[in-house]
Amino acid sequence: MRVHHLDCGPMRPFGGRLIDGGGSVLRRARMVCHCLLIETESGLVLVDSGFGSADSDPARTSLPKAFRMLMNPQLDPATTAVAQVRRLGFDPADVRHVVLTHLDLDHAGGLRDFPRAKVHVHGLELRAATGSPDMRYRKAQWAHGPDWAVHEDRSGQDWFGFEAVRELDGLPEEILLVPLGGHTTGHVGVAVNAGARWLLHAGDAYFWQGEMSQPPHCPPALRAFQRAMAVDNRARLNNQSRLRDLAGEVDVISAHDPTGFDSHVRA
Repeated sequence: MRVHHLDCGPMRPFGGRLIDGGGSVLRRARMVCHCLLIETESGLVLVDSGFGSADSDPARTSLPKAFRMLMNPQLDPATTAVAQVRRLGFDPADVRHVVLTHLDLDHAGGLRDFPRAKVHVHGLELRAATGSPDMRYRKAQWAHGPDWAVHEDRSGQDWFGFEAVRELDGLPEEILLVPLGGHTTGHVGVAVNAGARWLLHAGDAYFWQGEMSQPPHCPPALRAFQRAMAVDNRARLNNQSRLRDLAGEVDVISAHDPTGFDSHVRA
């Protein structure tokens, strides 16, 4: 399998080093929406979908004004997953599966651009999102009625110490769903056996590369933001600790860390 690394939601919030660890606090920080496009024998698989084409259209966007002011998303149609799929020479219809780490608005925005894809999501996450008026979930992003493939934690295999890890129906056994609750109720990671080494897309289990260091560290504003957004902060921190234990065995990436994204694009 070949894995492409895409930034499908660049954001430039104020805060500088308080968010991304560098420069002045008066500059705009840099964040990404790190998505994966995986070539498999049965078609393309997209891991997370970033902001979609509707999000960049003022007449159709479902992104709340408060989110746009706080995070300053760079809503350029050229950065959407569907545009980048075309730029890589593929037909968007060849994206047969979308695997979501969770349904936050910066991860599910591109679903509308792939209406025929089967969308894999944790059952806890889907129930929380469809039953919640919370700003983090935007029901317009899945109002088209996706072909949901809902996964639960009732059973599964062990993977590097993580339990209830599941294979995904219709996908090769090299792609696994790894429960990583905390940021949201049904938050998961997506593990991909890329050949010489496993790659784990950990979603929003952490936001900054320093959180995977020993001892872990994180810019203060970003640390506070993560704590505020977590539905179970203890579980989130526990999963971060377990992810740090994977160092050297698995290539762990975050959805929003620009340093990790850049290193994979350069590779």
